[in-house]
Amino acid sequence: MNVTLRQLRAFVALAQSGSFTDAAADLHITQSTLSGLIKELEQALGVQIVHRTTRKVELSGVGREFLPLTARILQDLDEAFRAIADLKALKSGVVRIAVPQLMACTLLPEVVGAFAEEYPGVEVRLSDCVVEDVLPKVHSGEVDFGIGPERPAQQDVAARLLFDMPFMAVLPSKHPLAGSGPLAWSALLRHPLISLQGEYTQILRHELQAASESLHFAPQKEVAFMTTALSMVGAGLGVTVSLPYARSLADLYGLRIQPLCAPVVRRKFHLLSRRDRVISPAAQAFAEFLSEYVAQQKWGDMPG
Repeated sequence: MNVTLRQLRAFVALAQSGSFTDAAADLHITQSTLSGLIKELEQALGVQIVHRTTRKVELSGVGREFLPLTARILQDLDEAFRAIADLKALKSGVVRIAVPQLMACTLLPEVVGAFAEEYPGVEVRLSDCVVEDVLPKVHSGEVDFGIGPERPAQQDVAARLLFDMPFMAVLPSKHPLAGSGPLAWSALLRHPLISLQGEYTQILRHELQAASESLHFAPQKEVAFMTTALSMVGAGLGVTVSLPYARSLADLYGLRIQPLCAPVVRRKFHLLSRRDRVISPAAQAFAEFLSEYVAQQKWGDMPG
């Protein structure tokens, strides 16, 4: 059975108006075209659904049964088309993002708030997690995309550079090293150091040793989350190293954050998405918005 939407819309318009003239005008087609569509529909159904007389148009018994079903189908389709149009116009939609825990409580709320002002109909859902869980969430399809540090190239995951920023020293505001200018790693490493467990510490140790054999990154304490490290620094238990987007959180703890130099050690973060999936218009818009927001911060240009 080969029934088209044009045929169904012609039938409903004719049934509702009771006139070929009026229905054709409503559909912006000629009467002969309308008559042809009704005939095609009847041939496809194998039954007569319209009785034609010289004075008026009446539905057959089958036509009367068929009308409410057809009208409901067209209404559902029209609603579906409107929903798609809203998604394309960013009037609705959901964006799901996997984000490292520190970024989820510093940078992302700012971006989500600014995005919501421009696109109030789009809901952004953050999945905050440890860095190591970002890529698995992207792989599983649990999120539209993730934000994570540089990783070896993977065949099924597309990575687009989001930012490249230098590591910063985080100190109590009254610490002897606290100031406004760049701070040498050699000076920072003389003080009790608090760092993150796993990859974070390994990267810093490797980069510093590659720069100079005299730079030994040996944390006195290692914790799971940067929020814990910042709290410990605020309590006077040592100093730590973080990335510039943590500045807002450091400010809450009354801490000083300043550039590190000799050497400048940087870390890249990427937008990660599956190559075999096309992300929604809302997700694409948020990714572009995030990239532009980060570019305006000029973290990569910070002295160090």
